[in-house]
Amino acid sequence: MLRRCWCEQYRAMTSVRDKLLQELNPGEVVPPRCKVTIVGVGQVGMACAFSILQSGVADDVTLIDVMEDKLQGEVLDLQHGSLFLKTPIIRAAKDYSETANSKLCIITAGVRQKEGETRLNLVHRNVEVFRKIVPLLAQYSPDAILLIVSNPVDVLTYVAWKLSGFPQERVIGSGTNLDSARFRFLMGERLQIHPSSVHGYIIGEHGDSSVAVWSGANVAGVNLQSLSPDLEREQDSEVWPGVHKNVVDSAYEVVRLKGYTSWAIGLSVCSLSQSILRNLRIVHPVSTLVKGLHDIQEEVFLSLPCVLGWPGVCGVLNQPLREHEAYQLKQSAQTLWSVQRELSL
Repeated sequence: MLRRCWCEQYRAMTSVRDKLLQELNPGEVVPPRCKVTIVGVGQVGMACAFSILQSGVADDVTLIDVMEDKLQGEVLDLQHGSLFLKTPIIRAAKDYSETANSKLCIITAGVRQKEGETRLNLVHRNVEVFRKIVPLLAQYSPDAILLIVSNPVDVLTYVAWKLSGFPQERVIGSGTNLDSARFRFLMGERLQIHPSSVHGYIIGEHGDSSVAVWSGANVAGVNLQSLSPDLEREQDSEVWPGVHKNVVDSAYEVVRLKGYTSWAIGLSVCSLSQSILRNLRIVHPVSTLVKGLHDIQEEVFLSLPCVLGWPGVCGVLNQPLREHEAYQLKQSAQTLWSVQRELSL
């Protein structure tokens, strides 16, 4: 009788999991190798999160934001889709200690760009936001790579570099990776060729003073300027300079039409994340410290073609620029420096 009672109590105490599974070796509990933290769950942050989750590149995606209800709701929504994803951990962090041991920290938080507002006009409002975010990320993930997406991205990448104390190769701005994608898309539309086969870079500021490197634009190695020497000049009969203008204006147009940009930047950030976390060493035009490159003397972050891998920026390409392109790049650097020198960090 006593034995029967004990057996019944044991069965009641045994969990469903214990009844289901005879565990042989649970293994050690180790921190994730590819933990990604995303700061900010606005439209851009969620587009980044969704794109990264779909890629399966991370084994832990942690989201954090000051808007607790929205954060919990967004994470719960993503968790409900776990069946269709290959990321084992999706969670909301209540404080920055839960972001510890991140390999990649993506910052999308900040005040939103208003219709007609330039990215540089955002800087003073967003610097104060970064003062509350960057030191905590650096404290809990001292070996992480910081990927800055918030605008104005070049100035805020400089701010993140200063506030974090990280080496320059581990602080990266999303820069003109998306601008270059837009450039290739628009050229491909004109040529009726898929953008993956159309090559060209936008460098410099992610914004109004960006530089289109027409001297390097090509399809399968066929330089477009060799076919039309006036390609980048106003007198060009096909008005190809309008392509670069459309690149600069495209974000403003999307903001005018839908209120914000999201999907394209999310996909762009995912491509950068994959190159870093998988150590692919793909060349991306991203914002990096450019002092000493192309005769730039200012301590600014601008986009140049960079090799991205596990260490962050593995190297910067010595991109041959024509005289007027190099001049425009220097002008871009001076534009940003005129804003940065007013900051007290």
